[in-house]
Formats: sequence, C-alpha cells, structure tokens
Amino acid sequence: MATMILSSAGNALFGPVGGFLGALAGQRLDGSLQGMLTPTVRAPSRLDRLSVQSVADGSPMARVWGRVVVGGHVIWTGAFQEHTGTSRPGGKAGPKVESRTYSLSFAIGLCEGPISGIGRVWANGALLDMATIAHRVHRGTSAQDPDPLVEAVIGLDGTPAWRDLAVLVFEDLPLAEFGDRIPVLQVEVFGVPRTHETGHLPLEQAARAVCLIPGSGEFALATTPVRQVRAPGLEQGENLHASAARTDLDIALDNLQRDLPGVTSVSLVIGWFGDDLRCGQCTIRPKVEAHGKMTAPLTWHAAGLSRDQASLVSTVAGRPAYGGSPSDNSIVEAIVALKARGLKVVVNPFILMDIPPGNSLPDPNGAPSQAAHPWRGRITCHPAPGQPGSPDRSTAAAAQVAAFFGTANASQFSVAGGTVQYNGPAEWRYKRFVLHLAALAKVAGGVDGFLLGSELVGLTRVADGAAASPAVAALVSLAAQVRAMLGPDVKIGYGADWTEYGAQVPAGASGDIWFPLDPLWADPAIDFIGIDWYAPIADTGPQDASPDFAGLVDGVTRGEGFDWYYASEAARTARTRAPITDGAFQEPWVYRQKDLKSWWSNPHHPRTGGTRSANPTAWVPKSKPVWLMELGFPAVDRAANRPSVFPDPKSSESGLPPFSTGA
Repeated sequence: MATMILSSAGNALFGPVGGFLGALAGQRLDGSLQGMLTPTVRAPSRLDRLSVQSVADGSPMARVWGRVVVGGHVIWTGAFQEHTGTSRPGGKAGPKVESRTYSLSFAIGLCEGPISGIGRVWANGALLDMATIAHRVHRGTSAQDPDPLVEAVIGLDGTPAWRDLAVLVFEDLPLAEFGDRIPVLQVEVFGVPRTHETGHLPLEQAARAVCLIPGSGEFALATTPVRQVRAPGLEQGENLHASAARTDLDIALDNLQRDLPGVTSVSLVIGWFGDDLRCGQCTIRPKVEAHGKMTAPLTWHAAGLSRDQASLVSTVAGRPAYGGSPSDNSIVEAIVALKARGLKVVVNPFILMDIPPGNSLPDPNGAPSQAAHPWRGRITCHPAPGQPGSPDRSTAAAAQVAAFFGTANASQFSVAGGTVQYNGPAEWRYKRFVLHLAALAKVAGGVDGFLLGSELVGLTRVADGAAASPAVAALVSLAAQVRAMLGPDVKIGYGADWTEYGAQVPAGASGDIWFPLDPLWADPAIDFIGIDWYAPIADTGPQDASPDFAGLVDGVTRGEGFDWYYASEAARTARTRAPITDGAFQEPWVYRQKDLKSWWSNPHHPRTGGTRSANPTAWVPKSKPVWLMELGFPAVDRAANRPSVFPDPKSSESGLPPFSTGA
C-alpha cells in the first residue's frame, strides 16, 4: 500500500527526500510489472475537497456540570491521508482493483475545562468503539501542554495549548464509513465536581462507599467478555454494552474511580429471587432469563444449578421482569476485580421478589392475591400481625419463620476447584442463599465485609410465644455461621430498614415498646449496625418552594420523624403536624425514627402496658459503629419528602413522594 500525505491546502508533505523517492520508485516498478500481467481497474478520482465543520468567532462554549452530552466544534484539522491499494476480488485470475480511502486527524473543542474525562462517543448517531480509535483527551486545565500531533504539524512556536478548553483529538480517523467527511460527533462529558456555595464538599468528593447495583444480570458482574452464541458465526455480547472489547463492569469501575475518587468500599449487591410473601412458603433461589441460551466462554451456573435446571424469572409484556441472578463465576470475578483495584468489598445478599401480577397466592394482609413484584420487607407470617387469625406472638409464628430460614449451616458447604459444593438438604431457603455467597467470597480469597441481608422488617417484627423475634434469633445464628466460614477479620452486619433498626411501637394504644433487633446488634459476631437510610429530610407542600441546601441539611435532624409526624395522609394534606413527645419518661427518641444519635447513645428500656422496664436490653450504648448501607432518593421533584418511594412501573410499590408531579 502506498500512502501520500497531503495538507489541507493540497500541498505534498514529504518525509526524508531519499526515503520518499525510493518508495515512489519502488511503487512505479511494482506497478509496471503488475501491469504487464493483468489489467487494473482504476479507483475513482482523488478526493479534491474535504468537507470540514468549523467554528466561527463568537460561537458559545459550553460549561458542564455532572454528565452531559455535547456536540463541540472542530477547532483544528490536520493533513488528510490518502491510502491506495489493490486487490483481486475474483481470485488470482481476476482483474486487480485499485481503491482509495482517506483518513484525517482533527481536534474537537468540547467545553470549558477542566473536565474529569469523557464517556461514550457517537458518530452520526452510532456508538463509536473508542478502544479501537487513536485519540487523546485534553481535560482543559490551565496548564495543559499542546497536543503532540498538532505540534508536529504546525510547529513548536505556533501550536495553541487550548488551555481551559477541553479538547478531544482524533488521530488518523478513517473516513470511509462517514462518506469521506468528519461525522457529526456527540461526546459524553464528565464535569469536575465543584465545591458547594456553602463550603460543603460536592458529593463526588465526599462519597466514601457505594452500592454496586442492580444485583441482577446473568453475567453483569463478570470481567470476562461473554457472548451469546445465537448461531455459528453469529454472537451477541452479554456484558459488552458499552464497548466491544471491555466488559460493562470494567468500564463502570473505571467511571467510579474517576468520578468518585474518595470511594474506598463497594457493597456488591447479589440478587436471588423470593416467590411468596408468606414466610413459611417462600423459597429463595437463583433464576435465569431463558433456558437453552448458549454463552461462551463462560456458562451460567449457580448453587449447583445449570441454566436449564434453574427457574425462569417472570415476564412483563413478554420480556423478563428482571435480569437473571449473577452466575457464580461472575461473582468471584467481580470480587477479585474490586480487590485488585484497591477497593474494599462488602457482599450484600439481596432478595428480589419475583411475584407476577395475576397470581393466586394468598396475601398475608388479606388481599385476594399478592401484589406484583413487592418489597422484600413485606415477607411476614401468614396471616400477618394485626390480621384476624395471625399466629404472631405464638410458637406457630416461630415455626413459619424457621421454615423461611431453613436448616443450612456452614459445615454443609465446601470449596474445591474454585467452585462451591453444598451437601445439605434439598431446600431453597434463606440460610442456604446467604451461606452460599459466603462460600463464594471464600473462593475469591475473602472479603472485607458481609451483610446477613437487609430490610426484612416484616419478619423481624414477628414475635414468638416469648415475645421475642425468632427472625432475629435466626440472624444471630447465621452471623456465627458466616464468621466460621470467613474468619475473624471480616466485618459482619445486617442492613436494617430505617424504620426497623430501633424501637417497635405496636399499633394501637397498648403502651408496649420493644427493641426486636437489639439481640442482633449486641451479639459478639456483629461488627456494625447497618441501616438503609431513606428518612425524609424535607416537607415541601404543593405551593412551597424547594428547600435550599441549608434546609436539606437541617432536615437530617429536624422536622418530620424527629420533631413531629403526620397521623395520616389526610393530616399531611391539611398540614396538621402532631408533636413527638414522651410524657413522664422523657425519652422521645424511642418514637423518633430519625434520631439515630440518641438511639445509639442510650440504653434501651422496653415497655409493657405503659410500664418501663428497669432492665435495659443487651444493647451497650455507643458500642458499635453505624454504616449507612443504602442512601438515596428518586430523581423526581420533592424527592426529599419521602426518599423511600420510587417509580417502578412493574412493581406494586411504585409511587411518588407526597406532592410530587413526577417531573
């Protein structure tokens, strides 16, 4: 192949003269010999004009916060290159066909700098695989150096550094698929976090830990590129949605460490599926999206099941309602990858309730059937506490809870050849789920933290005949089993719902208060109090302006759930607030769901019939740290009114915060 380099003005740019003339002579000699043997089909005439987008004086320069897609402007074009070649499409006896293609180096001014980096790039609407394209990103700092290619073309003295301007430089980009012109480019740009006007660090710099979700997707956690084999020669990426060469997890972790540089710990959410809100009937098992699917080089397997042995997730409008459970091998790969990046790993077993609409399952709360895709916190005894005939506060309730947890223990799991073997009874219950993930953590070389689960509030508040929580007793036993498997260095905890961690005040005017989780929090095997924190931090009515930053900060330890509450949704609409008080005992924090500090700092005295026990629970004040395992809000207006409510069209839990329009 011969290459001639032309400037944008059409002048030849020669390298060393001798090398150029030698190459030219060789080209002519080869051409003469070939021409005597076969005719040559000439290529079309050379490209004599290149259409180039440009920027005019006065064009606005974008300024970016967060993550934004920008078009940018072409601010420099170098010499385009003409590449000629010959081929014989018809074989050795056919005519030689001459072809010409073109490539170009150019620079795109993106926005005001500095930026933290770029993400995806689209050309004429199609996603570019930037891993296969020579390019450089200049972040737009005030001290950035000129681009080396531009400097080589223009010269040392005349090359701009484009300081304070973020620039994307393409080097020798092939233009054939874009009609021999620079395509229309769109670039995903990540802004640099800016300190809030109050002086608080931006979230991007303040964050120290994240949850890695969604917790489902058969190979979403794999670092090995996995492809579905649809037919011989026809494959589709399973975990290659952002790049043809690099897995989704690898790219996500790159983005994490770029955008949240202070993060040191990742909660690795791993989902199996529950199928019934009645705890005695509920099974917990891994599921897949489809049977018969062929993947390579990894195949799906989990807890001893192959793909065709596993149950299928339910469907909504003909499509899987969830991604399948992560394959065991992908979980191990994810743990290894996180640790290799210097990140601490907390394994987070997560129940996804796969109950489709139109089911015939009896509802513990008395409805004709169970709600579609509900929250795991709805799992409870049947009938539920407060319902007619409920076994709550009896040995029958304890038996139902025991069935939910099952009988698996650490001695029934073994690790061999990088896989987990289970030798216990053939049951799909909660302890098997949790201990299987603990065994996978052991295969991966261990982890830094381990959750026993989260938000099982419908279970932990079911009492047995001794007015204790059998679910909490089961979690205490489970903590000991995890400790036996993972050793003394792993930090073990449980992720309580923000309404679950503290005092329970039964409905009605009984005067009873108990602390169901205190035996767990006080247990020696538990290292931290985990809480999924979705408490309201604002109370913005229909006519109210959104609170400012200072108001949101103040709402963390003030307002609803701390100073006052709404007795009903009607009271909320009428803005009728009831103060939170405690009469003679002067312990209003037992009723304040947001008063985490007081709960943590004080002994906990149960009450029966309005009489305060002289003896506190086993909880020792300030004895263990609190980890907020989940923290967030839906991306809708007035989200701070009720961060725990999220729009989810398939789920019965779908909703909007009070007074939100959904915008």
